[in-house]
Amino acid sequence: MIITFTILLSVITGLFFLLGTGFVVTSLREGEKRASIMGTWITAVGTLLISSTLLLPSLGKTIILGILLGLGLLAALMFYLPMGKLSLGEVDPTNQVDEREIIFARARLVPGSLKYESYYQDHPEHQTQDDASRNKPGLFSPNARYTDPLHSAAAGASFYLTEALQETVDGPVSKKRMDYSPEILTQTVKYLATFYGALDCGITILKPAHIYSHIGRGSGTYGAPVKLDHQYGVAFTVEMDFQMTGSAPYAPISMESGRQYVEFARVAVQLAAAIRSLGYSARAHIDGNYRVIAPLVGRDAGLGEIGRMGVLMTPLQGPRVRVGVVTTNLPLIPDKYQADESTLDFCRICKKCAENCPSQSIPHEDRRVDNGVLRWKINPESCYHYWTIVGTDCGKCLAVCPYSHPDNWMHNFVRWGISRSGAFRRAALALDDFFYGKKPPSREISVFPQPVKEVQ
Repeated sequence: MIITFTILLSVITGLFFLLGTGFVVTSLREGEKRASIMGTWITAVGTLLISSTLLLPSLGKTIILGILLGLGLLAALMFYLPMGKLSLGEVDPTNQVDEREIIFARARLVPGSLKYESYYQDHPEHQTQDDASRNKPGLFSPNARYTDPLHSAAAGASFYLTEALQETVDGPVSKKRMDYSPEILTQTVKYLATFYGALDCGITILKPAHIYSHIGRGSGTYGAPVKLDHQYGVAFTVEMDFQMTGSAPYAPISMESGRQYVEFARVAVQLAAAIRSLGYSARAHIDGNYRVIAPLVGRDAGLGEIGRMGVLMTPLQGPRVRVGVVTTNLPLIPDKYQADESTLDFCRICKKCAENCPSQSIPHEDRRVDNGVLRWKINPESCYHYWTIVGTDCGKCLAVCPYSHPDNWMHNFVRWGISRSGAFRRAALALDDFFYGKKPPSREISVFPQPVKEVQ
């Protein structure tokens, strides 16, 4: 019996050491200094304490083993506690959104122009805040707080390319229609999306709530009703780099945002062109030239859930993605959306994005009904106003979100537990605060070599 207890305690000691070491090594690879230091101390002290029980008499070993097994049983019972249940509410907005009213469309209005005068005559409640933002240095401005000419040039170049692709979102449809089954076409579309560079892909039947009511940006006539005679929305994601996202709200985050806007535009334009060559109408929806609300299409295509910060939360990258969409009348088989109660519950208790938001644009309170939907609604005006001050698109909420940790064995185990247990979610949040901090610091990244002085 003594030998059996000794073996069990030795196995527990070894497992604890291996898991702790794995956590430390993984944290070092991720550049998480706090987590690696905390993990080293816990691994060393824990291993020493557990291994020291091997020197105890048989009664002491029995007591310690009983305590450890009891803790294991409590951890297992965590998955059966009735905790974390919540009302899902309605998921489809009552009314369509007019794209002219979103902050990015309003930011494009030129003071003194007919569009400017017309819009603010109808919506005077937006003018004071919008004009205040216009008087700040602006996004990518070298005079802004967190940027400089090098970062501005790099980020601006990516958005220049995205804008250049705006006229390629649609095109002529082949007169010869290829006759394939919906099963084959669905497989082909999803394969092509990932082949072109997408991380994940899903399909949904388009709903009125997915589509803007009027044009506010991009090609077409400003203010004209949106006409989109497509039945399906193909949504896909591209991943933002973990290290560069962690630099938020400093300049490298804008470089990464710009790069991934280019990536999903590239995927969307190619995918839409491929579908049109099969004889079916298709339109890409890219930054600055949308006709649909991409996060809603992505959610209903089964790619994730809309969380506290108002963006798509994916299972393995959290909000650390950009979402692209292609709409089409190609006959496809839609994926099924299932509300993710675990993500909504985690966002309800977490609040890390709200607590770290520099402009306090993310709500701290629980979801409220807005446009018929129970959801969290950010303040887009204060969010964008902060962008115009610092010169970057911030992204601090993306960086601190516990779901944004890399896709690896360690974090995926936590994600697995979060998806299955309300009690585990609360424990996981406490551990995330312990190892990474309630207010994680921005990651220091050296994107460029030391710049030379400007030639006069």
